[in-house]
Amino acid sequence: MPPLAGRIDVHHHFTAPAWLDWAEQHGVVDRERLPWWTRWDRDAALEIMDKTGIGTAVMTVAMLGRFQDRTARQESARVALRAAADVVEADPERFAFFTPVFLDDLELSSWSVRHGLDELGAVGVSTRTSMGGVFLGDPAHDRLLRELDERSAVVSTHPMEVPAGKDAGGLPGMPPFVCDFLMDTTRAAVNLIRNGTLDRYPNLSFILPHGGGFLPYMATRLELFGGSVEPGIEPERVRDYLHRFYFDTAGPMSPSATPTLMATVDPDRILFGTDWPPTPAHVIADRVTPALDSDPFLSEEQLQRINRDNALRLMPALDRP
Repeated sequence: MPPLAGRIDVHHHFTAPAWLDWAEQHGVVDRERLPWWTRWDRDAALEIMDKTGIGTAVMTVAMLGRFQDRTARQESARVALRAAADVVEADPERFAFFTPVFLDDLELSSWSVRHGLDELGAVGVSTRTSMGGVFLGDPAHDRLLRELDERSAVVSTHPMEVPAGKDAGGLPGMPPFVCDFLMDTTRAAVNLIRNGTLDRYPNLSFILPHGGGFLPYMATRLELFGGSVEPGIEPERVRDYLHRFYFDTAGPMSPSATPTLMATVDPDRILFGTDWPPTPAHVIADRVTPALDSDPFLSEEQLQRINRDNALRLMPALDRP
């Protein structure tokens, strides 16, 4: 595919160099101690995009560090969002972005929605699947979700800072992105189902990362044991709920995973995603995209929809001249 008419990557992490400069100046982070994948670079991004036929990458705006002061936290978001908007303005055919919302600060979230969507042109919002042990879909989030529902917003989700190690019930020495991220996403999705969030806010479109975690693979368990959940889940509605989510391909799409995903969820709700740069460029170019393109369980038409068409239907603003 020609790059400008190719795949749409809905899972592209963006740590703005300008934000890193600001954060260092304010003593929030030490650049040299941050993970390597926080060194986002436009040329490197375009190189991997061109190499793998990605026409447009939708950036998830990252801000590291913890802020106690509301003013500082809002300024941090302002700097990061301005940097994302600058990238899009310089290359509108190649980049778009989600504006972040914060599960622990609904006022800041409302500001970010207005600033990011209305003023800077974001194509949706991004949020963590949980924060402080409170999962997306908790009643405490209703005000935010109501506001987003009124906008028919696309909500991109991602696990972050999941507790790991012996005291948290995880395996010592096991990085959270190996296993715990998938469980965090699964718990958030089940929470959205059992709390009736999907019913109360029918205009929201949730994107679950990494193929939805374990959700497609445990659907039958929800059908069989949904009555044991509190609040209960109606078994006959489980499949309908699963068809409300979108699922990106970052990580799990392989010949062994595809049949379950395709059989469990709506194929028109599967979106292409890379998870770059935490997933290194050579892995995406040499393993991930070739495996997807040659997947024997996907027809050419299905692959085209996953690569591009499904994302355009979900976010028409990405169809730029």
